[in-house]
Amino acid sequence: MSLGGLLGEGTGAALQQVRTEPIQQRSAARLSGLLDAAAAVVDEVGFDRITTAMVAERAGASIGTVYRYYPDRVAVLHALHERAVARFRQRVVDELGATTLTSWWDAVDCVVTAFVGLYRTEAGFRIVNFDDRDGAPGADAVADADFFARRLADVLVNEFDLPSGDDLIFRLGVAVEMADALLARAFYSNPLGDERFITECRLVMRDYLDRFYSPQALDLLATLS
Repeated sequence: MSLGGLLGEGTGAALQQVRTEPIQQRSAARLSGLLDAAAAVVDEVGFDRITTAMVAERAGASIGTVYRYYPDRVAVLHALHERAVARFRQRVVDELGATTLTSWWDAVDCVVTAFVGLYRTEAGFRIVNFDDRDGAPGADAVADADFFARRLADVLVNEFDLPSGDDLIFRLGVAVEMADALLARAFYSNPLGDERFITECRLVMRDYLDRFYSPQALDLLATLS
């Protein structure tokens, strides 16, 4: 999953695959260390080649420690993905809070800025492109695929008076799908991202959404209503 996948609820099967709930601080730290190690390995070899043995070696832990928390490599990848999802959502909140929002586009642009920033700075963030090819459960992400789009739609409706409803959520989803493809291409071979594709991503998203939510489009809609 990539940016589109990040719009899911992200609370389901992946976290349920952790064998032992890390209720003690030491266990929580160990679990975080394993995911940090997995993130480093993903950056080095990709998520197709990562093994639990690699994670254990990088973390300075025994293979038994890894299996204490995760039954297999897919569970490790899912847990790392869930962490990336959580950090992305928090980054969006931070960007929204730190930005003076003068238009609905400013809010949408914060999503792109958050994604680009994490891809550049967060170890293992390429895990957002993990696509369940190993047969790991993905039903929860599919079922909740518009969760984030709905929340963003709420911001645009409440702050900028955009027309509420399924059309707005659908169009935000379309914009995200386009951004998904362009940003994936931007970071395909450049760890900092190809600025040309990042710039075009913003232009394509805005041009598409402006067709429906520019002041002129909204005025026309109000006239026709």
